Amino acid sequence: MEKETYISKHDIIEILKKDDFSDIVKQADYIRRENVGEEVHLRGICEFSNFCRKDCLYCGLRKSNKKIPRYRMSPEEILRTAVLIDKHGIKTIVLQSGEDIWFTKKILTKLIEDIKTHTDLAVTLSIGERSFDEYKVFKDAGADRYLLRFETSNENLFKKLHPDDDYHERLKCLQWFSDLGYQVGSGCMIGLPGQTIKDIADDILFIKKWNFHMVGAGPYISNDDTPLSGSKNGNFSIVQKFIALVRILCPKVLLPATTAMDILRSDAREIILQSGANVVMPNITPQKYKQNYRLYPDKPCIGEDPITCRYCMENRVKKIGRKIAQDHGHSLISIREK
Repeated sequence: MEKETYISKHDIIEILKKDDFSDIVKQADYIRRENVGEEVHLRGICEFSNFCRKDCLYCGLRKSNKKIPRYRMSPEEILRTAVLIDKHGIKTIVLQSGEDIWFTKKILTKLIEDIKTHTDLAVTLSIGERSFDEYKVFKDAGADRYLLRFETSNENLFKKLHPDDDYHERLKCLQWFSDLGYQVGSGCMIGLPGQTIKDIADDILFIKKWNFHMVGAGPYISNDDTPLSGSKNGNFSIVQKFIALVRILCPKVLLPATTAMDILRSDAREIILQSGANVVMPNITPQKYKQNYRLYPDKPCIGEDPITCRYCMENRVKKIGRKIAQDHGHSLISIREK
């Protein structure tokens, strides 16, 4: 096992404040290359429902938002989407939705089983907080990974932004995933209203402590259809430094260049891939639904069909001299290390 890197909270804060951080980016890119290689893994995100029972202050899908048309893809539509992307070389489908309990344990279990029967895809679930029993049944049905962001490690800020969530319940769910043998994905938003540089440093140390298999981190993007309308978006350079620091501290982690980055600049994902990241997530939601999955405004790629989006991402990866992985991209972090 490689020697672990230690960086103090004080040093993390100083790095996050730096204007010139090219040395940190160079170190992160080297560690990425030495530990997870040059290949970039594709994760196809299928946003299958924008209904949500929760009312998080920053999210456009919040139940109190009456301005977006709500939709649910049928299980048959989701399966067709999975079969389609399997034929085009995407090795993972990320089933993502608001917390929509219309999709019961029974419906989701059959969907997972059908995807596993008819495709060679790894299945990641990103559907929010459920019961331990549901998580176990989904894992037994064939789900490989679960993605649930902690959003912020500051408990008071979490409570403020999540009026109907419990911080400790969120952490309990993350522990359950690990106990059940999921590859565990989590992450946070950077630049949340009320968040400090010290909070961001704590998030990095939280990630290091939990040793997640995958970490999805991106900028806060203000949404006019939420109570936080008019607040400032996250800062690109801080997000870039965040990604680099996570790679340095967690050499084997799967680290996406998230879609929200492209809101801040058009070449964002290329830059983040050269700052330690090794995953991209093309949006493979059928085009007729994409525009209504409004987590934040001006989402990239909503005018593209799933396959166009997939090959667009491959071309962006090739432009920086990298290539698309041909395997499922399972985590290199073993259960023993966790």
